[in-house]
Amino acid sequence: MRPPVAHHHPQTRALRARPRLHAPAPGWSISADVVVVGSGVAGLTAALRCEAAGLSTVVVTKARLDDGSTRWAQGGIAAALGDGDTPAQHLDDTLVAGAGLCDEEAVRILVTEGPDAVRRLIATGAQFDESSEGGLALTREGGHHRRRIAHAGGDATGAEISRALVEAVRARGMRTIENALVLDLLTDADGRTAGVTLHVMGEGQHDGVGAVHAPAVVLATGGMGQVFSATTNPSVSTGDGVALALRAGAEVSDLEFVQFHPTVLFLGPDAEGQQPLVSEAVRGEGAHLVDADGVRFMIGQHELGELAPRDIVAKGIMRRMHEQDAEHMYLDARHFGAEMWEHRFPTILAACRAHGIDPVTEPVPIAPAAHYASGGVRTDSHGRTTVPGLYACGEVACTGVHGANRLASNSLLEGLVYAERIAADIAASRTADTLHARVPHPLPQSDRPAHPLLPPEARFTIQRIMSRGAGVLRSETSLATAADQLDRLHAEARDALDENGKTAEPGVDTWEATNLLCVARVLVAAARQREETRGCHWREDRPERDDTGWRRHIVVRLNPDRTLATYTTGGTDFPPTLPPQAPQEQ
Repeated sequence: MRPPVAHHHPQTRALRARPRLHAPAPGWSISADVVVVGSGVAGLTAALRCEAAGLSTVVVTKARLDDGSTRWAQGGIAAALGDGDTPAQHLDDTLVAGAGLCDEEAVRILVTEGPDAVRRLIATGAQFDESSEGGLALTREGGHHRRRIAHAGGDATGAEISRALVEAVRARGMRTIENALVLDLLTDADGRTAGVTLHVMGEGQHDGVGAVHAPAVVLATGGMGQVFSATTNPSVSTGDGVALALRAGAEVSDLEFVQFHPTVLFLGPDAEGQQPLVSEAVRGEGAHLVDADGVRFMIGQHELGELAPRDIVAKGIMRRMHEQDAEHMYLDARHFGAEMWEHRFPTILAACRAHGIDPVTEPVPIAPAAHYASGGVRTDSHGRTTVPGLYACGEVACTGVHGANRLASNSLLEGLVYAERIAADIAASRTADTLHARVPHPLPQSDRPAHPLLPPEARFTIQRIMSRGAGVLRSETSLATAADQLDRLHAEARDALDENGKTAEPGVDTWEATNLLCVARVLVAAARQREETRGCHWREDRPERDDTGWRRHIVVRLNPDRTLATYTTGGTDFPPTLPPQAPQEQ
């Protein structure tokens, strides 16, 4: 049964105490105008722009400044920078990849502001590969009809962007707190953002649980790929930002649309954790997808063949694997020769050889693995969430740009463009003399119910549940089983807390496991509700796309009692989030 269409703004509901993670009270605190949580392209761009606008800015990051997902990005950043290319063409390719669910205005902002944003990134110090003529060297990836992917170091684009931004942050002497896991959002008595609590893992000036008081918080915490057993995401990608936002009462959307990258190095059926990515740019330069017999099975399945959008290629690989009862397929680029591999794809070549595979002389075994979350914390075109003063950008956010399936290399661009828009919005609110007026007065911790913690080993249980029940191939049966198993974990933790007040010991492992369970429950709930196949959400029992019933978004929020509430939008556009400055009358 399809859910009724309804729209709810959090400001129309009475302010109630929100759940928080079970953690010690903050033992230290600092204050700022803005706290940015995350140090990828989105977080550091937002921080640099806020600092340049005269805002006192603190960057909080879970590991080192350069340890996020950005540095793992191989392919590049997409923008209409080449001769004959236009933002309109980039928009068309994005809308097609998004399978009818993109917010067109959000995409228009992305592709229109994207080229200048990339030029500003270059001015910040990022050095992209150049062609023999001296301009940017541009390549193609899946879903793009033109060569518009700028890259650096061959296949080390993310590492170069991260290097440039980290150097710029350090050159400015910006305050940073590394090795810090963000815990919960602090709010004032009116429900407005007042900062965050965090735990610093024994490094630097502050240790243990503390707080950064700030009237503006920018979530740029990256993805949640660690909710699955096999992923391209680093170990820090445990959905912390989405879980924090849910506990704070923010709305999330499109969490069912997890993009599985088609070509991830296959390390065996029992491999877990971060797996090496084989960039789509390898296919963009002419590599072939083949089965064990050398047959190119994607030919004829899509006009772009092996460069079709990622959901189509991942499905094509999975279908062939099922037909042949195989654990993986192959990527054949032996015709590149050693020189091209060494100069264009040195990172991938090294990763393959480290695992005993030489792509110069043999096909590379590949299989799809969890890669990118198209959904996240729901925002408007300025990065504002439904909680006043809380912003989100990058993979943690759902701007509406990606729809049901992200177009290759749009992620770095989205982080760049929307981070700049967030900084501009925060700066504008400051000039209106509203930013500093909100002196943070957090509600006492005792007024907020503690969220029970899961034991560290629950992380692996969650990953196996999700990989079996909510991976590339889904059905009502597999999703129902996953939901029951996740609910059991949730109930066990809740009952233990309710009966005797005990919970797992607070710590990074237990906080991460608890965050993973939170986002896993929302993802499965949305995937069960979307009774169709669209983009990277593939329902075996509902194989057709249903534009009449499901060309709309599923929005989820966490109730104060930790139950889930959902509604669907009336179409592809999101209802507005309320601006921080002045809540609208309903």
